[in-house]
Amino acid sequence: MAATHPSDAPARGYPSTPLFYRKLDRRYRMAVRADGCWLEDETGKRYLDGSGGALVANLGHDLAEVADAMAAAVRAVGYVNGTQLTNPWAEELAARLARHLPEGLAFSYFLASGSEAVEAAVKLARQYQLDAGRPGRWKVISLVPSYHGNTLGALALSGREHARAPFAPLLPDFPRIPGPDPYRDPGGAGRAAERLEEEIRRQGPDTVAAFLAEPIGGSATGARVPPPEYFPAVREICDRHGVLWIADEVATGMGRTGRWFACQHVGATPDLMVLGKGLNAGAAPLSAVVATPEIVATVARVRGGFLHAQTYSHTPAICAAGAAVVRILEERRLVERVAALEPVLFGALDALRSHPWVGDVRGKGLLAGIELVADRATKRPHPRAARVAERLTDACFERGLIVWPNVGHCGGDGDLVMLAPPFTITEEEIAELARRLAAALGDLGEGG
Repeated sequence: MAATHPSDAPARGYPSTPLFYRKLDRRYRMAVRADGCWLEDETGKRYLDGSGGALVANLGHDLAEVADAMAAAVRAVGYVNGTQLTNPWAEELAARLARHLPEGLAFSYFLASGSEAVEAAVKLARQYQLDAGRPGRWKVISLVPSYHGNTLGALALSGREHARAPFAPLLPDFPRIPGPDPYRDPGGAGRAAERLEEEIRRQGPDTVAAFLAEPIGGSATGARVPPPEYFPAVREICDRHGVLWIADEVATGMGRTGRWFACQHVGATPDLMVLGKGLNAGAAPLSAVVATPEIVATVARVRGGFLHAQTYSHTPAICAAGAAVVRILEERRLVERVAALEPVLFGALDALRSHPWVGDVRGKGLLAGIELVADRATKRPHPRAARVAERLTDACFERGLIVWPNVGHCGGDGDLVMLAPPFTITEEEIAELARRLAAALGDLGEGG
């Protein structure tokens, strides 16, 4: 097995350079080129990108068309303040998205990151309730586990207690409830929906503005797919109590699950939808808040607009990137390709189920989560101190495979690895991904 850091090549890290690295206890190789589903470092070692980086690179690493579109926009109009002028690239992106939005959603507001867009969606939900004559509604209910971003507001809304703990004094205390868990509680969809009803009543329906949830889980839940009855029940509860559903589709939107948006799988349409990651394919910091006509008409009538400002909202370069991404998804029929590759991916991953640490393999489209447990019969997680997800991620990296780890979803314990390969991945590359992942599991052994 090839070493990750050959001894004759330099490795960078803190404090050897002025860069503030994402991890200060890691030595880094330098990525110097990429193509398709592969990254290459300065030593010539190639890595199969099995997770699209952080579930982002849906078009892979051939982004010349996106780069050309961004360059053309910058050359034409470097920057436009969205309060003063619109621009062709923002208009094109909104129009292209509108062709694919679930019925009932219509207007797109462009921003620069998923965390920021989650917070903007929460602000919009609050403003709508205020402008609709319901000033007491401000609370947002979310799920445990969940992840909605790392800014303080988004972190406050996330059900990741280990990530929240260091910053707890800075975080507002929003209500959070357990979500459905088909692996550990296969019959619990009804109870999960009832918990939302109960929490709304406990908080007081006239105080709750919105419910924030991913239609299909991202990294925090390991791609949990909810039972089919869950979100229709959620939709009915929200409608009955005048609560908006904000669908966080930063990780799951833009074709990742085999349809343009994950909410199209779950039998319910949100009032607000948040997009990111796949909207930009990793080429630019771009996200979006998508709203219903009623919400936009209400804030337009009362205040003349959304009370939100961000320097880079609606700007030409990032919107040009998004418009190019949507065009490529359309022209190459990549969303349909994801749906066709779903059985190929999960068929290849079936072999992992025989490993005594693999408790569950789940997901939709080209989004897969592998949950690692200490005991498959009881579904007991490994203790967090064992760092199983991190060790498996490192073993994969040694074997030239990039996966995305997540931890702490079982009351602080729990290990997951996520797969979200580019939509351009071939069947042969899927087979290779599964082989390398199985080999890395073998490297860890079968002990606790």
